Amino acid sequence: MESRFEEEGEAAAAPEVTTTEPSLADKEAAYEKFVWDNLKRNYVGHYLHGMLGMTGFRLINAPTFLPAYLHLLSGSNFVVGLGLALQQLGGVISPIVGANQIEHRTKVMPAAIWMGGLARLQIIGMALAGWFLSGQSRVVAIIGFMFLFGLFMGTQRVVFSMLLAKVIPISRRGRLQAWRNATGGLIAAGLAYLAGRYFIDANLFGNGYSTTFLFAFFLTSLGLTALRLLMIEPEPPTVRAQMRLRDRMKEFPALLADRGFLFFMVVQMLAISGRMAVPFYVIYAASSIELSGKNLGLLSLAYLGADTVSNLLWGYLGDKTGFRLIMLVSLVLWVASTVLLMNAHDFLPIFLAFAGLGASQSGYMMSAGTMILEFGDRDEMPMRIALSSTAEGIMASAGPLIGGLISASLGYGVLFSLSIAFLLAGLIVLLLLVKEPRTARMAPP
Repeated sequence: MESRFEEEGEAAAAPEVTTTEPSLADKEAAYEKFVWDNLKRNYVGHYLHGMLGMTGFRLINAPTFLPAYLHLLSGSNFVVGLGLALQQLGGVISPIVGANQIEHRTKVMPAAIWMGGLARLQIIGMALAGWFLSGQSRVVAIIGFMFLFGLFMGTQRVVFSMLLAKVIPISRRGRLQAWRNATGGLIAAGLAYLAGRYFIDANLFGNGYSTTFLFAFFLTSLGLTALRLLMIEPEPPTVRAQMRLRDRMKEFPALLADRGFLFFMVVQMLAISGRMAVPFYVIYAASSIELSGKNLGLLSLAYLGADTVSNLLWGYLGDKTGFRLIMLVSLVLWVASTVLLMNAHDFLPIFLAFAGLGASQSGYMMSAGTMILEFGDRDEMPMRIALSSTAEGIMASAGPLIGGLISASLGYGVLFSLSIAFLLAGLIVLLLLVKEPRTARMAPP
């Protein structure tokens, strides 16, 4: 009995063991440590994914192969504009839905694999349509696959931007994008020339354009595989509670209360409106030079090669100064290159204009894609990216269709002049109403 009472007394006297939940600051510190501890592996994964993915997607999205192919099949500027408008329309529909599906998840890699894989399947669809269909059915099928490509790319943009923000520190994002875009662009520029010269001119495997699209599919798939094998995704300290899409949309005004973010979206919409002329650059060039496979490859080389070289400048400069400056310079270069193209009648100035357009487009895309990650709170990032993508997509979907109508009815001069007006308006808003988000966030309240 004494032994029993002694045991009970010792148990009562023993200190109570409690577990303390780590504070939010401790969780943030652990998250930050995870990011830096795994930076090398995640950096390599994102580099390979971006390099190979950009290589393939640039062959699809460059304003040369796909617009030229649609024009070859249909003979209509309107059909070119319609196809590209539907591709952009797909990107309008999906980002907000995609963001709503991932912003409450601690791991988003599974969604990235699904959305990335489905986007790549549409490239295969375009290639197969070129080989196995003919006439109007081929045009309709390719435009359909373009719409689905845009649909899945809209969600992919949200998911992959979120992955980049989770594992790459803000001070390293510019140089990562610089090197992945530069090497991917270098490969794409060389492949664009080879595709024009040896795939399209030679009508390789019965359809040089389909062969080009198939090659793009393999490259983008290799990039996605590399990211899946290499990336280690952390779980953030906090995530938003899951909400119905309808309820989440009621919170959009609060996101837009950030004036910097709001006017940044205005700049995006104006700049993307200026892109209405992009699909018609190469068609306009055909009025001054022969658009042979060789020349098409050289213009693609100019566009993608300048994209490649300038990315190194944009990335390193953006890491040092923030990306507002990059967007400013890109818009100015975009306007100047469009003016040069409007007044060019020989191959050399047209080549230089395409080089300027490639450099300006790469600077704009890098700055827009990186600045959006630097506004506001981390938990709101997926929906901010989605709103930005949707705003861009609304203008991008209407732009090519309107551009096709304007070029067909009023001519390329009016189309290019209207594009310049939108770009100048975006430049003014950026100068006057959008501060560099990196320094604005660090400034004391």
